[in-house]
Amino acid sequence: MNLFLLAADGDELNSTQQMLDDVSKVVTEKGVTLGLNILAAIAVYYVGKWVAGVALSLLGKVLERAKVDETLSQFLTALARALLMTLIVLLAVNRLGVDTTSLAAIVAAAGVAVGFALQDSLSNFAAGVMIILFKPFKVGDFVEASGISGTVEAISIFSTLMRTGDNKQIIVPNGSIIGGNIVNYSAKLTRRVDLVVGCGYGDDLRAVKAFLNELVRTDSRILVDPEPVVAVSELGDSSVNFVVRPWVKTEDYWAVKWDLNERIKLGFDQRGFSIPYPSSDVYMHQQRAA
Repeated sequence: MNLFLLAADGDELNSTQQMLDDVSKVVTEKGVTLGLNILAAIAVYYVGKWVAGVALSLLGKVLERAKVDETLSQFLTALARALLMTLIVLLAVNRLGVDTTSLAAIVAAAGVAVGFALQDSLSNFAAGVMIILFKPFKVGDFVEASGISGTVEAISIFSTLMRTGDNKQIIVPNGSIIGGNIVNYSAKLTRRVDLVVGCGYGDDLRAVKAFLNELVRTDSRILVDPEPVVAVSELGDSSVNFVVRPWVKTEDYWAVKWDLNERIKLGFDQRGFSIPYPSSDVYMHQQRAA
């Protein structure tokens, strides 16, 4: 009986030892494989990171040689870096033995969802790229866009920062700027001042015209070429209207316009010229009592 128990115990010990040996063998094999996969994943990550750095450096040089705007260049570089690092991480995870097909599908689905959620932002981004590439205006220009008139202080990928004449700061989405008309008052070196000046029918027309010509001729800020225009434009209901159209440097536009208005009024007063204004005659009829 004791011999039988000893034999049974021996068989059980042998079976246990065999199981331990099998587990140890599997663990050893799997551990070696896992360790090699981890080392390979680390190598893929760091080598990929180095390759990405070289590629981004080349991209930066290409954009610099192409004279791409610095804001757009920085954004494109950041976008390329994000895409490359995502690809490198997926390759490293795949090297660990993890199936990245489903992971890539999840990332793609998440990208689509984010794209729909950020549809307006993407529209502003595309408009920002167009503004930076085609340059309808630049920082420092006075423009009218999206119903806002002001000086451009900064242009970013998604919005444009403008300062109004009364020193209010307005952030305008680029999508609304590209979607409408853009008037750039600073794009040209010169501008034309357009004034309409009316005098009475009883005034000396030649004397009025000579006075207006003298005003534009004696102002040193008014350009000789193109030649200023002073001409009768309309015989109105109550006045003879002149157009006064001198050309000036863009930076002198408002100062010249305001000065001309003031000098015209003062000159008319000194010379006795009239400036007609709308008036109505009211006639009252008294009804006799019956």
